[in-house]
Amino acid sequence: MASTSALIMAGSRPAGDPMAKSRGIAVKALIPVAGKAMLAQVAETLLKHSKIGNLYLLAQDFEPFWEHPDTQALKSDDRVIAETSSATIASSLDRVLERGDMRFPVLITTADNVLLSDQMIGDFLSAAGSADIAIAVVEKETLLQRYPASQRTWLKLRGGQYSGANLFYFGSPKARQILQYWAAVEQDRKKGWKILTIFGPWLLFLAVTRMLTIDQLATKVGRKLGLNIKIVSMTQAEACIDVDKESDLVMVEQIIAGRA
Repeated sequence: MASTSALIMAGSRPAGDPMAKSRGIAVKALIPVAGKAMLAQVAETLLKHSKIGNLYLLAQDFEPFWEHPDTQALKSDDRVIAETSSATIASSLDRVLERGDMRFPVLITTADNVLLSDQMIGDFLSAAGSADIAIAVVEKETLLQRYPASQRTWLKLRGGQYSGANLFYFGSPKARQILQYWAAVEQDRKKGWKILTIFGPWLLFLAVTRMLTIDQLATKVGRKLGLNIKIVSMTQAEACIDVDKESDLVMVEQIIAGRA
């Protein structure tokens, strides 16, 4: 039974995306990867999963999607709901999540998460369980064993180094409160230490000196917010490989070709 809503963040940066601009494409989400627009691939994967119900699309302008042959079918799909984003990611998410018809839990991802698979979705949702918030990560060893040339930003903590995967789980409306903190660090969301500064100098010190494991860090942040926050370490190395730059695109296309 479909019990989880899904949301794809498919908007554009204020200054536009250099990869899209270099190709003369309106928005990054429509960049073709292995011959098909990124958004179309992510949406198709989500809509096919047995646990996913409605799919919310969040973007500034939907005309490019409705006019593109790869994504125009989404407009007429009864399960797909288009939501126009506002000034920031945090405020946009908050507005969508407060909809009266929003069914929790909600799985949130991005249009450039092209390697998202049925297995990843199932594993992540199962591991999230009853958490208020779940955040997917990939351990450095997991990634480099499969893709030693991959370059990521690593959060170094006691017991391991981690790269974020673009998979987030909001278990109930209660989870929305974390968005006020997200808004404060939106521009630095790829820089783990800057994000931790909003929770106070002591917590930052414990993290920087690697006195905390990633699970201990999540527990301490959760206590400050009154939330059950769970870190899900993904076994699939591909979970943290999205398309942020040209080298990512090359790698992703090679991985997709290898799956065929």
